[in-house]
Amino acid sequence: MAKCQICGKGPASGKNVSHSNRRTNRWFRPNLQKVRVLREDGTVKRMWVCTDCLSAGKIKRYVSKSVEA
Repeated sequence: MAKCQICGKGPASGKNVSHSNRRTNRWFRPNLQKVRVLREDGTVKRMWVCTDCLSAGKIKRYVSKSVEA
């Protein structure tokens, strides 16, 4: 399964608990987005990044210069 390439966050296992307290296995998956990242050496690379890292500003996203706002 996929992991965040910045912080390493990956899927975690847990349980669904019903009203009658029956427990079934489930996965908690991180919210991963495939984004283009501008690296420190000036190159651009596509990476899987979790939304926590995106909102914390841990990466610098690449925006194409040919796109007009």
